[in-house]
Amino acid sequence: MPDPKKPPSPEDLVRALFGVLTAGKQESPRVAALRKRIAERAARARRAGPAAPVRNPIVELPQPERSVMLPKIIVALVLSVVVYVLDATRPFAVPFLILALAVVFIIEGVRIIPQQEAWVVERLGRFHEVLEPGLRIIIPIVDRVAYKHSLKEVPFDVPEQVCITKDNTQLAVDGIVYYQVTDPRLASYGTSDYLMAITQLAQTTLRSEVGKMELDKTFESRDEINRQIVSVLDDAGRSWGVKVLRYEVKNLTPPEAILRAMQQQITAEREKRAVIAKSEGQRQEEINIADGAKQAAILTSEGEKAALINKAQGEATAIRVVAEANAAAIRAVAEALAGAGGMDAANLKVAEEYITAFGNLAKTGNTLILPSNLSDVAGLVGTAMTVLDRTKGGATAVAASPRGA
Repeated sequence: MPDPKKPPSPEDLVRALFGVLTAGKQESPRVAALRKRIAERAARARRAGPAAPVRNPIVELPQPERSVMLPKIIVALVLSVVVYVLDATRPFAVPFLILALAVVFIIEGVRIIPQQEAWVVERLGRFHEVLEPGLRIIIPIVDRVAYKHSLKEVPFDVPEQVCITKDNTQLAVDGIVYYQVTDPRLASYGTSDYLMAITQLAQTTLRSEVGKMELDKTFESRDEINRQIVSVLDDAGRSWGVKVLRYEVKNLTPPEAILRAMQQQITAEREKRAVIAKSEGQRQEEINIADGAKQAAILTSEGEKAALINKAQGEATAIRVVAEANAAAIRAVAEALAGAGGMDAANLKVAEEYITAFGNLAKTGNTLILPSNLSDVAGLVGTAMTVLDRTKGGATAVAASPRGA
């Protein structure tokens, strides 16, 4: 700490000068009020439970710059007088005053504007120009930076509000709006607070749009609600130098009773779908079983039909083969009878068959029918040969009749 009895050194004077020059950068009442409002909203969010962090939009708001040029000049003059009063530093009083005033003018006249920001300059209380990003120079005392705007896209929460649907149901709705400053001049002078204007207009438009819909439709019409709100805000924001890019409905919260009723409705609908699905499954199962039985019966009948056809064809073929064999045998017998010794062979064959058949009579049954001339084998053979001769004569007559005709 410097001794009050000793004159201040030049280093102390420069340090005191820069301390005074950099002082006075106080927060504007508007920014302080906004900061207080954001703190209150964050406190409510913490009490309500865990949620997304609240964005601090102070850097995106227009901030009028308080001019501290005159206090700095006064301080420089006072310090120069102090330097002049002290005998040790009196020769440095005029250079010190010039240096102090030059430093004040440089600090007040040179401005470095960051990227994606625009500063509005007023000259003697009227709008003069908008400073673009980069190194810019203004005239101290005459010019002052009145507003600072961010040209970035900024998200801003729209507070929750209660809306009444078309079917008289209360619905708590909140959202988020994305805006961007496109004209810094209109954003500074078009409205006193474009954020408040956007928020109020978004809430009133939201109430109007929700009031046109029933409760069930509001949940499936978010895109339509968002488009309508963006359209209204964009039209109104043209005169404020602000373009509303998007609006999104975040939460649609009906009352607790409505939530319970909706849950019961959903449960009943799911049970209904389950019953319908079960009945459809049973119906399809029965159809499949009946169709399978039908196909099985058709295939079984076709198999039986094919088996009967094959059996009939086999029997017909067997009968035809047997008949052909009998015919061949008869032709062979006829040819043998027509040859030499044929009749004697026939007599012998008839006698053998007679004896064989008579020997088998007792094996096939208990009741026997015996001819009266059982002992006269020669008579029986003669009778058989007589029948054979008659048959042979008839066959010869039939064979000769076509030639006689």
